[in-house]
Amino acid sequence: MPKVIVDPESTSLQERFALIKTPRKSRKRFPEGCVQVCDSETQARDGADDSRNLHPALVYGPSVSSESQRIYYLVRWL
Repeated sequence: MPKVIVDPESTSLQERFALIKTPRKSRKRFPEGCVQVCDSETQARDGADDSRNLHPALVYGPSVSSESQRIYYLVRWL
């Protein structure tokens, strides 16, 4: 798993429930455009749709990558 650098001064970095749009679940980090943050675990699970490649997950972020993109790190699939 990629190393996540945590900035203790940042309030935007936190674990969040989300739906991730991805055709495969082998990746460990996702660009912000593929992540839809949800208010609860229930909302993330209810929004899952395999036919649209939407998978519920717990993510950490957003963080700025070395390529200056905002990304979320996968904590675990729900």
